[in-house]
Amino acid sequence: MGCLFCNLVAKQQPSTIVYEDDKVFCFEDINPLAPVHVVVVPKEHVDDLNTLYRNGKMSIMEAMYRGAFEVARIKGIDHRGFRTVINNGPEGGQIIWHLHLHVLGGKRLGDGLAG
Repeated sequence: MGCLFCNLVAKQQPSTIVYEDDKVFCFEDINPLAPVHVVVVPKEHVDDLNTLYRNGKMSIMEAMYRGAFEVARIKGIDHRGFRTVINNGPEGGQIIWHLHLHVLGGKRLGDGLAG
């Protein structure tokens, strides 16, 4: 079956797509922690931030944040405020080994919501 997020990007598994361009794929989180909770993944498989940095692919971060801003605009939270979260590595809470960014918003977010 391979990487869950690669399968979503390839549209081999269903998802609710919010935004997509040539670099990123953005979809609704299946277990939302806020009224708006969208996951932004690079279409190119990269395990985590460490791999991204070591392989000189930091431009992927720009594409991911561009996608996050598009998601915020589409969802109408761009001017109200939103949070972006990247869980990196086992102790950082990463459970899927494909780099991804969470966009959370739609309500006032407290300090305890880490995504």
